Amino acid sequence: MVRGISSGCFAQAAERHSTALSFSLLSAGYVLYLLLGAGIFSAIELPYEERLRQDLKQVRQEFLDQNECVSDARLEELLARAIEASNYGVSVLGNQTEPNNWDFVSALFFTSTVLTTTGYGHTVPLSDGGKAFCVLYSLVGIPITLLFLSAVVQRLMVVVTRRPVAYFHRRWGVSRARLAAAHAACLAALAAVFLLFIPAGVFVAVEQDWSFLEALYFCFISLSTIGLGDYVPGENDPEGAHAHGQLYRLAITVYLLLGLVCVLVVLETCCELPQLRGIKQRFYWDGGRDPDSETTNIIDSDHLTQEAVAAGDSPGPASIPSVSEQAASLRRHGNNNVNVNLNRSLATTPYTPAANSDAVNGFFS
Repeated sequence: MVRGISSGCFAQAAERHSTALSFSLLSAGYVLYLLLGAGIFSAIELPYEERLRQDLKQVRQEFLDQNECVSDARLEELLARAIEASNYGVSVLGNQTEPNNWDFVSALFFTSTVLTTTGYGHTVPLSDGGKAFCVLYSLVGIPITLLFLSAVVQRLMVVVTRRPVAYFHRRWGVSRARLAAAHAACLAALAAVFLLFIPAGVFVAVEQDWSFLEALYFCFISLSTIGLGDYVPGENDPEGAHAHGQLYRLAITVYLLLGLVCVLVVLETCCELPQLRGIKQRFYWDGGRDPDSETTNIIDSDHLTQEAVAAGDSPGPASIPSVSEQAASLRRHGNNNVNVNLNRSLATTPYTPAANSDAVNGFFS
């Protein structure tokens, strides 16, 4: 018995050390991934930035040479004011229309990007009152948005993922793990087609100066809530190219919200894959792990047996002895204290169910 207990303790210690080692390797790999991305972006973008900077200096010098009446200081002041206005979403170009950034539809587009944490940054509050209200509005609205998206995704998961997998599992007899993996791959492919490629083609047709790569880049950056803000539909609208500008922006708002929900459904479907659950368990800390379902069933069965005995009911001739009966048998052999502590620890160990939607909570972190 002592040998069995020692081997069990050794196995648990080895499992804890294995989890800690896996987490350390994951942390080191993530840091290396950050450094690798920084190096690649620097190697790709730095030469382009230098060329753009040199071209801008050359154009500025040519302008000063051709317009001797304009001083370098006055030009510097004009450019600074123009850049500051552009950062607030106001353009000074003479060949561009002046759409209102704060009409109702534009404000609706802004609130959707704030609450979903996309935040393009092309339109920002100008006044102190607007900035203060944005902080309070986001403080209340972002948690509500997370709750709303979690509820929507949970309901859609039943219809889109769980029921189809269970139906084909019963009909075809294929393992649930394989069906879930195939189902997740199909959902990801459909999402890529209907949320990325088709909308990118629509943006290429509507936005005159967008290539397909730029439109695809915008769709991915938006639906992943990165929201860099370098490409915003309808911003470069020379001479009112969009006859229905407000309707166009409203359609983009609906696309972003529905697309975000669909992306979250795909991510939640992938998170529920048995293969990914096994991988995640290798990196989770199990020091405060709750009892599994089998242990919980044993405890519940033990409580029901005790209630039946207290009520005077006979458990039946073919009934299996409960945990309490086995503990009483062991106590008669001199193991009183050990088994009492064991029963108390099993009976008082709390059970906390796992979180329902890992994808939604991690998506906004």
